[in-house]
Amino acid sequence: MEPNKARAIVEKALAQGNGILRLKPAWVARDFLPPGRRLGLKEEEYDVGERGYICERWLASVTKADNRIGPPDEGLSYLALESGEQLTLKEAVDVAGAEIMGAEYARTHKGLGRLAKIYDFAARIPYHIHQRKEDVAPLGRNPKEEAYYFPEGLDMGPHPETFFGVHPYIVEQKKMDILLPYLVEWKDDLILRHSRAYLLVPGEGFHLPSGVLHAPGTAVTIELQEDSDVFAMLQAKVAGKIISKELLFKDVLPDKRARLGERAVLEQIDWEISGDPYFYENRHTVPILIEETRQEGGEEYWIYYNTTRFSGKKLVVKPGKSFTSVDKGVYNILVWQGEGRYDGHSIKARDFDQDELLVTYAKATTPIKVENTGREDLVIIKFFGPDINLDVPMIPRYKPGSAA
Repeated sequence: MEPNKARAIVEKALAQGNGILRLKPAWVARDFLPPGRRLGLKEEEYDVGERGYICERWLASVTKADNRIGPPDEGLSYLALESGEQLTLKEAVDVAGAEIMGAEYARTHKGLGRLAKIYDFAARIPYHIHQRKEDVAPLGRNPKEEAYYFPEGLDMGPHPETFFGVHPYIVEQKKMDILLPYLVEWKDDLILRHSRAYLLVPGEGFHLPSGVLHAPGTAVTIELQEDSDVFAMLQAKVAGKIISKELLFKDVLPDKRARLGERAVLEQIDWEISGDPYFYENRHTVPILIEETRQEGGEEYWIYYNTTRFSGKKLVVKPGKSFTSVDKGVYNILVWQGEGRYDGHSIKARDFDQDELLVTYAKATTPIKVENTGREDLVIIKFFGPDINLDVPMIPRYKPGSAA
């Protein structure tokens, strides 16, 4: 769309929404895993033919899904406009970044810089990494640090545990090549014997830097991450079938693949963190009550923290009560439970027309009234991009003999 026309559409939407944009859900398919079917779609809507199955919903996304087959706008969120016109959030940020993100933030940040999503698989995601900056910058792509929150009240699926990293002795004794035969032979899932599995507990989560090996379990996961869709799959057999080996090399420079073969992926792994014997103590995240925003009507918790590359909160408002929200920058919300009003905008969980908003800088930094008009707790997840909450909690580095 022509920039001047796009900008006019954004300005009108911001005026109508008083600084808040309503968004449409962005559905993303994957073709290497079966869906968990817990995203709230109709049964027949999950199967999208050769694209695979709808397994993810991306939230306030300016990121295109990097799938082998799919529409050119897969993964991108659209504004829900009264006029019925079609405009992606990415286009809106491109033409009106200062109005959406704040002038100062827009001068120092290229865009929103984060991606929030819900993913839902019926099988464990293959053992993989998301590459670090030095590995994917030459490809013109972003690294992918990420964090997970496992919402309460849902079935956890058949494999409610995630494999993280490798057994510490592998790094301590510099035996990293122990993984190489699995990549070369590409025939089974036995590479997981060299990793540790951790139970996924509803209401808790993990923080995961880029470059760290992991195989996420089957809990529905609300994830917050850097603005990226890079990965390298290291596990050949998943859910009873062999996946394409091209997924191992998806984000590997062609010349490195030619020179090093499968070893090129081993060089992309952050071995220090993957081999951390206290990985759980250093990366496990539980909700942290934000005392300074606690009110009679509700309270907030940090649920995405331990990094300034993104951050996130869970807001809980009691039935019949209200909460005054003030934040430090632009963010988007997902209404996870209950119903109410957000600065006068109707919101309702599990209603795809009412459960997703983007709150601009000008609105976010002034008092917003959040009202619970239902009979159960109103639960809202807030997602922030890089460098907005610089005071976000950090997990103290665990030392043997100290309290976990």
